[in-house]
Amino acid sequence: MQESSVAGKQGIYYARRDFLRFLALSPLFSLAGPAVYDLFSEDTEIDSPESATNVFQFEDVIRKKLSKGAFDFIHDGADDGKTIQANRDAFDRLQIRVRRLIDVSKIDTSIELFGEKWGSPILLSPVGFQGIAHPEGEIAAARAAGTMKFLQMVSTVTTFPVGEIAKANPQNVWFQFYPTQDRGVSKELLNRANAAGCPVVVLTVDTPVLGNRESQIEFFKRVLKTSEGAMGNFPDLKMEYGLADPTLTWGFIEWIRSNTKSKLVIKGIVTHEDAKLCLDKGADAIMISNHGGRQEESNRGTIESLPEIMEVVQNRIPVLIDGGFRRGTDIFKALALGARAVGIGRPYVWGLAAFGQPGVERVLELLQAELIRIMQLSGTTSIQRINSSYVTKRLM
Repeated sequence: MQESSVAGKQGIYYARRDFLRFLALSPLFSLAGPAVYDLFSEDTEIDSPESATNVFQFEDVIRKKLSKGAFDFIHDGADDGKTIQANRDAFDRLQIRVRRLIDVSKIDTSIELFGEKWGSPILLSPVGFQGIAHPEGEIAAARAAGTMKFLQMVSTVTTFPVGEIAKANPQNVWFQFYPTQDRGVSKELLNRANAAGCPVVVLTVDTPVLGNRESQIEFFKRVLKTSEGAMGNFPDLKMEYGLADPTLTWGFIEWIRSNTKSKLVIKGIVTHEDAKLCLDKGADAIMISNHGGRQEESNRGTIESLPEIMEVVQNRIPVLIDGGFRRGTDIFKALALGARAVGIGRPYVWGLAAFGQPGVERVLELLQAELIRIMQLSGTTSIQRINSSYVTKRLM
């Protein structure tokens, strides 16, 4: 993704809207009374991807568009949703220290992962069952990511097989892997990911059991009993066991290494103790994640885990992160604390459910544009120039 094209689209779109808002808030117009404000007021509910000014507006659309079961699956988390909220609240405890009088006319948002260069540090985190959001599901998301050259992680529990998804986004797909207690099934999943050309396996380790998602119990039963919305990677694989594996230990890393030549990212790490074990076991990267608040009710935001993990890793391997990212400023804060790349989950699925592929593209455009803007306002001209000096903890 070239920053010039993203910034150009963003600039044209916002120019008129921001100017009208500026006029409406000026002292001169305040003298004219309420009628002037009515003239410039706008409905916040969007009717097209292009009309969106932030990612939250897409969720407003799907509240009305989806069935309650489908919306709850996307929206809700474990127990009382406190970890979902903790992911968001943690960003408010971090402030950005901006610098002045720096030429920010050219911004470079590119990063490198495993020898591949990406135009943005933003990636699509794995989200299962996307067919409940839109008939084209992961295919539409893959086309959006492929068109815009964004990295995409594809879930084990996709609506479409990983091979079909990879065709829609060649070279840009990593495979997120839920191991089963049936090692034959696990091996076949890895084989299919390899055949699809996925260069990286993202082992998710935060599901020894399924989190307590109370609003989704009946929905899961209904989805798994029907072919509609079922798992595209499993139509011909007998599932004697579920995808939650309570027997999984660190010894499983050796099994993966002996059954795939792909790079290995371990996803779901939130403590320095486990980060050290990832290093000891030879992981190629770590992804900090609490499953978007859908697993344990830890009441801890993922960005709060980032400093202690970076202290152990010391840039020996890349550290990625997801969990509650909704704004370019959120992404900036994670990059400043040492993350190499930042995953989004719910926002792009909101866009998918609302408008299909164009909705996903608009979500990515908005977040990329917001990231570029805060980089310009803070005086950082490249991702490599963003460091811990640009963030500080808010005094409580």
